[in-house]
Amino acid sequence: MTEQLKNNALTSMKKATKPGTMLGLKADDVKAIFQTYKPLIAQAIPKHLTAERIIQVATTLISRTPELAECSVESLIGSVVQASILGFEPIPALGQCYLIPFNNNVTGKKEVQFIIGYKGLIDLARRSDKLATIYAQAVYDKDEFSYEFGLEPKLVHKPASGDRGKFIYAYAVAKFTNGGFAFEVMSDSDINKIKKTSKASGSKYSPWNNPEDIIVDEMRKKTVVRRLAKYLPASVEFRDIVTDGAVLKPDNFKAGELDLNAIDSGDFVEAEVLPNQADEVKATEPKDGAKSEAPAAKKGVAV
Repeated sequence: MTEQLKNNALTSMKKATKPGTMLGLKADDVKAIFQTYKPLIAQAIPKHLTAERIIQVATTLISRTPELAECSVESLIGSVVQASILGFEPIPALGQCYLIPFNNNVTGKKEVQFIIGYKGLIDLARRSDKLATIYAQAVYDKDEFSYEFGLEPKLVHKPASGDRGKFIYAYAVAKFTNGGFAFEVMSDSDINKIKKTSKASGSKYSPWNNPEDIIVDEMRKKTVVRRLAKYLPASVEFRDIVTDGAVLKPDNFKAGELDLNAIDSGDFVEAEVLPNQADEVKATEPKDGAKSEAPAAKKGVAV
């Protein structure tokens, strides 16, 4: 990186109408700031993306979302870096991840909350060779729907044609390569409890408040997939799910990877961050081709 580029970035920061934000900056100035973090973005970015592409997408997103420019630069950069590491482009229409501006009452600043979308969460899960398939569906009151837990879990869903009525449930199903399966069901009330814990859910930019029903349905499906993640094999690629709902900063990353020890617990602003998942689901992973009996005690799990 040239000294001129660094100087441009510093000049850009001084031009901001609010210290530490990108408010009032032109696109070239915003890009110059991102360029100073290019090495961090490029360190662990997947082959299908480039640092230049991520910087361009982020610059465009900020120009189209004025409230992001009002957020702290650190939280904005942190979210962009984490999106890069996961191989996601922060484009809302793709549904992989969302950068949501919100007022952090603890810090007194407007910050960016990094939220993984339904499509991003499914993509993370499908990177594992332990899963044959994973998906989620929304259920409406005119659909035919029933499910049972116990020794022989069962789930039946036949969507109604035409008007399907009011949303009542969301469920997620995972089928393992060893022949087993797991599913989770959450009611509208269960999902709303989780939604209310998200401090960014009040933002007009939150996917929860999108005027398109399909986007809201994806958030409902994402919520139940997160719950299902507790019953998936430990090798399933959900390590980075802990960043869902977090306020991230450049200091949270080392050598192109997220350093979980560098994230303060106060940086998480959305509930349902999974506790020590590797310990909880360790018993579900088959050994030497054998089917584990442990998941049978879990809800909706059969092996």
